[in-house]
Amino acid sequence: MLFNRKDRTLSMARLFGIRSRLVVLLVFLISIAAYAQTESPRTADAGTSLLIIDVQEFYFPGGAVPLDDPEAASRNVGRLLKKFRDEKKMIIHIGHNAEKDVAFHSEAKPRAGEKVIFKDEISAFNGTELLEYLKTNGIRRLVICGMQTHMCVEAAVRSAHDLGFECILVHDACATRDLKFEDRTIVAEDVHYSTLSSLGGTYATIVDTHTFISTY
Repeated sequence: MLFNRKDRTLSMARLFGIRSRLVVLLVFLISIAAYAQTESPRTADAGTSLLIIDVQEFYFPGGAVPLDDPEAASRNVGRLLKKFRDEKKMIIHIGHNAEKDVAFHSEAKPRAGEKVIFKDEISAFNGTELLEYLKTNGIRRLVICGMQTHMCVEAAVRSAHDLGFECILVHDACATRDLKFEDRTIVAEDVHYSTLSSLGGTYATIVDTHTFISTY
C-alpha cells in the first residue's frame, strides 16, 4: 500500500511520540532504581526504635529487688544499644520511679539525644507520653528488652501489640526472678520462659541478641 506525504509525516510523528514517551519512562525507572540502591539503612528502616525497659540499679545485686543474673541481660542490652547507636536509629529508655536505686545501670545509661521516659505504672504506655512520641516520630516497629520479663517487659509488649506496633522481643536481653505462689516457688528460668512462650508468635517475634544483630 502506498502512503502520501501527509500520511508518512503523521506516521513518523506518531513513532517519534511513542519513542519519546518510552525514553521518559526508561529514565524514570532508572531514577527509581538508583534511589533505591543509594537509600541509607536509617531511611529505609526509619520506623524502628529500641525500647529498653527498667534496666535500673534496684534490679541488680544490693538493690531492692535483685533479679536472677541481671548482668548477663544488661550486657546484651549494651550490645543492642551499640547496634542502634552505630546505625543512628531511635532509642527510648524507660525507667520506673522508685524511692532509691533508680539510676540506669552502667550498660544501659542514656546518652545525650536519647529519649528517657519515667513511669509509675507497670506498662510503659500507661500515663506516659510514650504512645504520642512513637506516633510523632513515625515508629511502627519496637525492639523490646529489659526487666522484669514477666512484669514491665511483658506489659510493654502486650500494650504495644494491641496498639498496632510490630514487636520484636530480644529474650536474652531480659531478666526476671523467682516467684512464689502460696507454698510454691517458681524459679526465675521458668518464669522467664513461660512468659516468652505466652508472648511468642501472637504478640511478638522472639529472638536472641546474636540473631537480632546479625539479621536485622
